[in-house]
This record gives sequence, structure tokens and C-alpha cells, in this order.
Amino acid sequence: MIYLSHFGLREAPFGITPDTSFFYACASSQEALNTLLVAVANGEGFIKVTGEVGTGKTLLCRKFLATLEDNWASAYIPNPNLEPRTLLLALAEELGAKLDSGLDQHHLLKGLNLALLNFAREKKRVVVCLDETQAMPLESLETLRLQRGASVEPIVVEGSPAFVDEVIDMEDATLGIRPARTREETEHYLAHRLAIAGYSGDRVFTSAAAARIYRASRGVPRLVNILASKAMMLAYGEGTRKVAARHARAASADTPASFALPRAWLWLALACIAFSSIGWMILR
Repeated sequence: MIYLSHFGLREAPFGITPDTSFFYACASSQEALNTLLVAVANGEGFIKVTGEVGTGKTLLCRKFLATLEDNWASAYIPNPNLEPRTLLLALAEELGAKLDSGLDQHHLLKGLNLALLNFAREKKRVVVCLDETQAMPLESLETLRLQRGASVEPIVVEGSPAFVDEVIDMEDATLGIRPARTREETEHYLAHRLAIAGYSGDRVFTSAAAARIYRASRGVPRLVNILASKAMMLAYGEGTRKVAARHARAASADTPASFALPRAWLWLALACIAFSSIGWMILR
């Protein structure tokens, strides 16, 4: 692609598909990864990973699975919108168990348990990671809950906060993912992804451009990627390899999600308006 060669890149640096090679270990991301590793090692059972859309839950879970040592066997179910029997078949396939899809649920469970016991004999622990659980039928989640025990240990459940809190017991461990990137971390994040994509040279994003992207994205990784990609395309259109504040500003104007105020700031603004109105009425 001409766009990539213009910036001296091997691949697109700001894709929104989670890719562990681009994982950026800022303070909040590394803390979340370490917490998840410790929780799983301690056998915490269901571990809830919650966060709003675009905060990096899926990338964190994939990085976590890639970090596990050889004494772990893992299964990753990216789309658990499956009825119980189909979910068990998907789990068996992920764990390398060859089971006939025509088996009834009793024999399917029997075959899956045998595969899990074989892992136990090999001194391997099993972890299951479920992505996008808000799309998962409750009976399927309950089927997995019943599999928990000596053979299946931690199950990592990733999804929206409201759904996960509703369906998982309060005593289970919870790990909330926050877009806690500072402006400086956002600037480093941009440079990090460019370097992974093959860029070498002077900085692409000026400090003003990075600050504009941070303010518009509020540090949410997916939104940072969208804005950065659009800003780079605008710079490419002008024939320059330097992304300036005007490019970031135009990218933000073209991205409706960047218009939304954070909820806390919205409530603060409403409160200020309300107090101003009350004060005005008192003065009158």
C-alpha cells in the first residue's frame, strides 16, 4: 500500500482488531495483566474482566493467554453466543479434544471430562477465556459454571460491566479495565505502535497532535487508534510524514464518538447549570 510506504511501515499501526504484538504495557495495562495472572494462579474461579467498549479487554485477555506458561492449557471462545451443547463442542475443539459432533450432551460431557482429566494427569491446569459474554445465553454460562472444579479451574469472563455484574456471583474476583492513559502515555502509545509496525525515524505525531488525540479520545485505546489512523491519512493526503494538531482536529471532527463528554464531566456540567439557575432565581 502506498500509504504504508509513505510512512515507511510494514503494516497498519492503528488497526482496531486486537493484536498482542501491539500490546502497550502502560502502568494501568501492566497492572491489569499482573492482577489477572495472579488471580488465575490462585484459582479464583470466575474472574470478571469488565470495562466499557474499546478499553482493551479483548487485547488484555489475549495477551494474558499468550503469557501463560507451559503448565497451562487454555481455551479462548471469542463469540460465546452459543447454546450449551455447541459451546461445549467449541470448548472441546479449543482444548484439542476430538469429539463427534453427533454425541448427545451426556456423552459430550463425558468425553470433555476425560480430555480434562488427561490434562490433570499431565500436571496441566486449564483456563477458559470467554469474550463478549453479554451475547451469551445464561444457560450456557451455567453449563460452564458446572464444569468448574478439579479439571477446569479459572474461567475468565470478559464483557460489559452491567451484564457481568448481573450474572456472576459477587464473591467472584473482578478486574475492571479503565482507559487510564495520561497524555504522556498516549504519546508513548502512538510511538510504540508505529515502532512495532516498522517505523523508524523522527516522531510522526507532534506533541500538539498527540494532546489533541488524547483529549478527543479520553485515553480509550480503540478511539485513539481510530483518530490516529484518520490523522495519518490526512497527513498522507498532504504529502507530509508529520501529523500536526490540525490533522488530529480534523480527525476528531470526523469521529462522532470523540464528541461525547465523559459521564462524570457531563454530570458536573449539569450540576453547574442547575446551581447557576438556582442562584439566579435566589438573586431575583
